[in-house]
Amino acid sequence: MAKVREYETIEEAVQAANSLHTRGVAEEKVYVIAHDGGVIDEVADRSDAEKIGIDETGLGTAMKNMFRGKGDRLRAKMEEIGLSSAEAVAYEQRLDEGKILLISKDETKVI
Repeated sequence: MAKVREYETIEEAVQAANSLHTRGVAEEKVYVIAHDGGVIDEVADRSDAEKIGIDETGLGTAMKNMFRGKGDRLRAKMEEIGLSSAEAVAYEQRLDEGKILLISKDETKVI
């Protein structure tokens, strides 16, 4: 089960991701997601949090995402890394409000 925390700013998300890594969560277990690709890139570059890419979603979802709207793509990505469909819908609404999400797949560490 994935754990999710939301942040208001890039700086908050970067600090939280770095804190997770300091506490022993592997880089490949922390993902950043936001509506704005620039925000995702900056958080990922400054914290080593991962972007949700083809390795996580698989080729089939990646191909389907090419033809989906932004909200559908984000929900599909969240589901592929362990969130339920209902959770993905709820968190996608938070993304609509400008939140930045960190999703940890390390069940032993709390975000």
